[in-house]
Amino acid sequence: MSKKLRFGVLSTANIGLKNVIPAMQKGELTSVTAIASRDLGKARDAAAQLGIPTAYGSYEELLADPNIDAIYNPLPNQLHVPWTAKAAEAGKHVLCEKPLSMTVAEAKILLEVRARTGVKICEAFMIRSAPQWLRVRELLAEGRIGELRAVNAHFSYFNVNPADIRNHVESGGGGVYDIGCYCIQASRFAFNQEPRRVVALVDRDPAMGTDRLASAILDFPSGQAILTCSTQLIPFQRVQLLGTRGRIELEIPFSPLNDLPSRILIASTGDLKFDDIVAESFATADQYTLQGDAFARAVFADAEVPVPLEDSIGNMAVIEAIFRSANSGQWETVQQ
Repeated sequence: MSKKLRFGVLSTANIGLKNVIPAMQKGELTSVTAIASRDLGKARDAAAQLGIPTAYGSYEELLADPNIDAIYNPLPNQLHVPWTAKAAEAGKHVLCEKPLSMTVAEAKILLEVRARTGVKICEAFMIRSAPQWLRVRELLAEGRIGELRAVNAHFSYFNVNPADIRNHVESGGGGVYDIGCYCIQASRFAFNQEPRRVVALVDRDPAMGTDRLASAILDFPSGQAILTCSTQLIPFQRVQLLGTRGRIELEIPFSPLNDLPSRILIASTGDLKFDDIVAESFATADQYTLQGDAFARAVFADAEVPVPLEDSIGNMAVIEAIFRSANSGQWETVQQ
């Protein structure tokens, strides 16, 4: 295997072209060797724009390339599992965009695929490799805020474009799949537990059918998480972690700006004037670069990836419970 993990990219999806590919091209342990599209012209344009050596006019050709070690899969949500499975069968490690699947049952298909092929499969929750989140886990573990009892998480943006795939129900569009999954992931990561049950409210766009506003309470063994996500609110994101002796707040928890340091705020007295707040800053870094390098290290060391399939299945189980609760109007058990 090469010194750097050589990635091939399935599709010319915007998240890849604008965010992930440029970031991985800067990685210490990652390079992007090829990109594929069902339209060879699009693949060639993307390759020329980003300086990628090889362009393919089909995904199958890319998977057959012996000079590729791993696949980055940013395809529409309903294609995540099928093409992740095909990549694994071709002997490629896979970094797949979130959400990994559309259902728990679909995600579980990849357990058998991973066992049979022996490749690494990782869901691309870049926050799991971010310094501010790794520091939060340290602070919680050392008891800096006492016992964690409550998590408040919010993530929203405004997008009413019916042509945008994030507004297509059949492609897993809507707020819960697209950004609510981050709030769920953050809550599970903070508590380091799985919630037992969920109650939720979901408001759907009358024309597009996607969930445009969703709120949920997650009942964990150690406490509760409250989350709200929306595709039709002012852009905003925040996570607050409240313990028995203090609290932690992440200013921009999910997509911190690459040109500014990120900060977490720690308070330990409950002073409502906020005179006791201590801020910790983290050097400017691209989360997608860090994610790629973390995945590559796991491959090279044959170690666990940042977000293994079991974790992805846990997140998807909460998503399913949220939608069941929205339909039933009742608490729903989280079922893996």
